[in-house]
Amino acid sequence: MTVDVQMASACTSVPSEDQLREWAKLAKGQRPDAQLVIRVVDNEESAMLNATYRQKEGPTNVLSFPFEHPIGLPDDAVIDDILGDIVICAPVVEQEANEQSKGIDKHWSHMVIHGCLHLQGYDHIEETERLEMETVEIKLLETIGIKNPYEG
Repeated sequence: MTVDVQMASACTSVPSEDQLREWAKLAKGQRPDAQLVIRVVDNEESAMLNATYRQKEGPTNVLSFPFEHPIGLPDDAVIDDILGDIVICAPVVEQEANEQSKGIDKHWSHMVIHGCLHLQGYDHIEETERLEMETVEIKLLETIGIKNPYEG
């Protein structure tokens, strides 16, 4: 898996680019050769993207933008397996970690994995989808020694 990291945040609690890549690779699923971008942003960019793409006000922890094959482009024109982009708002992740009394790296790992699963079609709108997604997240986090983030 190829993971490009774009740092667009002044926040100092952001894990290293290598660490972000490792967490993303945990959630690669059946797409080991996929490419994705992780963009780390501050509140302003997150709020703008959240308003533009979700019609919701304010910044949010993670946004996922799955790759969509352009209409009219021949199927063989894109030869790479492009998973998509995730945008993570560093100040929101830090605030949530503090409010939930979680280690900052534990919460970052969860947000990276969560975003990557969204790129692969997982969602949490319907109860059955939520349970399926959470089950996968819990198992992946467990492989790196992180307990269920949904308990408590």
